[in-house]
Amino acid sequence: MTSTTTVAELAAELNKPTAVLLEQLSAAGVRKNAGSDPVSETDKQSLLNYLKASHGSAAPERRKITLTKKSTTEIKQADATGRARTIQVEVRKKRTFIKREDEAPATPAVEQAPQDAAPAAPVIDAAELARREEEARRQAELLRRQEEELAQKRREREAEEARQAQERARQEAEAAAEAERARAEQAKTEQSAAEQAGQAEQEAKAKAAAEQRAAAAKAEADHHAEAKRQEEQRARDLEERRRKAEAEAASIRAMMAAPARTLVAKKPEPPADAKTKGTLHKPATGAATAKPAGAPAATTGKKEVKSENLSSTWKDDAAKKKEIKTRGDTSSGRGNWRAGPKGRRGDRDSRDSASAFVAPTEFKQVEVHVPETITVAELAHKMAVKSSEVIKQLMKLGQMVTINQSLDQDTAMIVVEEMGHKAVQAALDDPEAFTEEEVQGQQAEALPRAPVVTVMGHVDHGKTSLLDYIRRTKVAAGEAGGITQHIGAYHVDTPRGTVTFLDTPGHEAFTAMRARGAQATDIVILVCAADDGVMPQTKEAIRHAKAAQVPIVVAITKADKPEANIERVKSELVAEEVVPEEFGGESPFVAVSAKTGQGIDDLLEQVLLQAEVLELKAPVDAMAKGLVIEARLDKGRGAVATVLVQSGTLKVGDVVLAGQTSGRVRAMLDEDGRNAKDAGPSIPVEIQGLAEVPQAGDEFMVLADERRAREIATYRAGKYRSTKLAKQQAAKLENMFAEMSAGEVKTLPIIIKADMQGSQEALSASLLKLSTDEVKVQLVYTGVGGISESDVNLAIASHAIVIGFNVRADAGARKLAEGNDVDIRYYNIIYDAVDELKAAMSGMLAPEKREEDIGTAEIRTVFVASKIGTVAGCMVTSGQVTRNAHFRLLRDNVVIYTGEVESLKRMKDDVREVKEGFECGIKLKNYNDIKEGDQLEFFEIKEIARTL
Repeated sequence: MTSTTTVAELAAELNKPTAVLLEQLSAAGVRKNAGSDPVSETDKQSLLNYLKASHGSAAPERRKITLTKKSTTEIKQADATGRARTIQVEVRKKRTFIKREDEAPATPAVEQAPQDAAPAAPVIDAAELARREEEARRQAELLRRQEEELAQKRREREAEEARQAQERARQEAEAAAEAERARAEQAKTEQSAAEQAGQAEQEAKAKAAAEQRAAAAKAEADHHAEAKRQEEQRARDLEERRRKAEAEAASIRAMMAAPARTLVAKKPEPPADAKTKGTLHKPATGAATAKPAGAPAATTGKKEVKSENLSSTWKDDAAKKKEIKTRGDTSSGRGNWRAGPKGRRGDRDSRDSASAFVAPTEFKQVEVHVPETITVAELAHKMAVKSSEVIKQLMKLGQMVTINQSLDQDTAMIVVEEMGHKAVQAALDDPEAFTEEEVQGQQAEALPRAPVVTVMGHVDHGKTSLLDYIRRTKVAAGEAGGITQHIGAYHVDTPRGTVTFLDTPGHEAFTAMRARGAQATDIVILVCAADDGVMPQTKEAIRHAKAAQVPIVVAITKADKPEANIERVKSELVAEEVVPEEFGGESPFVAVSAKTGQGIDDLLEQVLLQAEVLELKAPVDAMAKGLVIEARLDKGRGAVATVLVQSGTLKVGDVVLAGQTSGRVRAMLDEDGRNAKDAGPSIPVEIQGLAEVPQAGDEFMVLADERRAREIATYRAGKYRSTKLAKQQAAKLENMFAEMSAGEVKTLPIIIKADMQGSQEALSASLLKLSTDEVKVQLVYTGVGGISESDVNLAIASHAIVIGFNVRADAGARKLAEGNDVDIRYYNIIYDAVDELKAAMSGMLAPEKREEDIGTAEIRTVFVASKIGTVAGCMVTSGQVTRNAHFRLLRDNVVIYTGEVESLKRMKDDVREVKEGFECGIKLKNYNDIKEGDQLEFFEIKEIARTL
């Protein structure tokens, strides 16, 4: 392939005139007439052979020595903030000195190489030469930039000097003008000798001041001149260095134009007497040996490289002359660079080059997550500083602390900001923020698990009886009134696998419990009685199941009863968008009977079939996570919680975080009351050991660190209290004006203690629904467990009624309540509690007032008595008139006034009433504007008791 390089381009690459290259091509036998003629590779090879022949390449190959030079300079430059920064600029140079045959006469050592001749080193390829040329160009560019910066500074300084010169000229002009004014004033005040003397003194002072200003200006000019000379000297130095860099670049370009194969001789070991401050001798030939000790230096044609011309790093150090580091060598340590004895920069003190170096440190801002509480040591570790620095900062802020002392979040964040870092509040209420390592570390395999099935439906539709038949126990017999008051959790082993059942209450008060059951479940069994059909709680259960997006299996109970109508139930459920499979829907319908056992096997078959379709899986060998189904306070065992494990395995001794409480699992019981050591996925168990009773529906998880679990629980409790208080304050502010305008609102304070968390929640919600605009229920306190003396004392202080649901008061509480007339009421069925409280609140309602007409009268005459006032002489036209009646005064059938009767007389006697057809005298209370012919209507106001 023929190259398209022209003669002019080749001359530019070789850095020589085009005319000279044309002459060399002509001498080499290549005829080229102009610079635009093309040059082929063959022409280049002919030119190269000619140049080799003309320069004596038949002789032994060239000898060269490569010298590396390293120097460091400092440049001061202002950054974006205006602060001066010192930049270290390291310049590395590499020089190659070549000894040609025409520079020195041949010696016998050239022809007879000894046996110990040094082997030839490999040639330096074109890539290395190109890299070196690029390095030289970069150094030249750097020097050019420095020269431009110096020129810019010089121009700025000259502008500043010009401005100062103008200022000095202006000051001198002002001084001259002032002196002129002084002389004029002296001419005017020559009248007295004393005045002339004073004027002379003022002129002398002005002259002295002018001389001082002139001296100061001269000193400043000398200073600027000295600075200018120094700047020019630096500019000359930079120009010299730039010139040297350009010369090196030119030599590298010349080397690149040389033949491709060049042998480089290895530098021989210098003789012992040559290891002194002096010259560095070059070998005679490419394969020559070192000179013997004491041999004189070459005189004619020999070149010497003075150490002053090399880097000052090598001066006075023979060891460095032996070992010249190449560009990629990083074995030598960094030292303290400073000015040499002659003022040259870059001289390194070799005595402490390895020990006195201090690595530069740069401040790095970090983001520090600050928890609710943190010790001084932990805070210092997060900021990567010493604890003493944090203690010192706290002492500046006025706090004396130790290394192990805990700091609150606000103080810690202030310290972090003061030390220049960014403080962020740690999300303690997010368990993932503290369990990330544990969650990521769990790589347990997901295995098939048992389905969790929730039984939902209307009250008294046979949910618990259905589970009773499946479990072969009498659960419903133990419930008060046959009504389920809380969630029951059981797991049943069937031939096809294990199924976990959650039995939810059907009463309307337990909406939240049904919602929790739907959220914790995989499959919902919707129970609907065949003789009753779809009821309100049935519809609510359907909404909960659809909101949780879980499949529904319909169990039509009481199918054995004569009045059962299964088709009607199906049609009603279709109206609620629960379509059976035979109608093309997704919900299987099974007719069952808890008495005869009809359809129970089919129901379990459908449930397990749905579970197989869902492909339920969960890790087993991992930390447990799940939900709190129910919780209560047991007098002998403390806080007891029924939990459903959703993933992992819960073991005795695990640290559990459940909502706003935490603790270690001390004991674990299954639904039959037997001790259990562990519980896998989809297994409900009852655990003991929590510090407080958790809220039903809270998520629980196992953590590795008990202290961390306690911190998270404490933070959540405090956050819940703050949020609740904020909501209460907002509600008070929003309702304040409404209550002021509506008048005084009566409140019924109540304290509720229940056996289970779910029962207490449902009872509280039911009682709060009884509130009206006139009477409101105030829940002073709700809790789980028996009624204690502290509850009674709270009732005394708040004048509250204590309600115990399936719990009783101890002896001390009963005695305290009797002595202070505190009303304690016990209930075990939620209906009774709601009804009695409703009746009590009805008694607090203001009675309704109604008017009842009793008679009318006509005014026949008007009597005016000085002591009594105006008296109406009336005839009772219908009904009767009583002394305490109210009246309406009508004139022309228009109501003029409404008021009360003050007195009623018959003849001269006061009477209680006057019947129809009799005359009487009536004194109207606070009203005298009556006329003959006016009509009076009499009525009484009766109060009627109201109910909720």
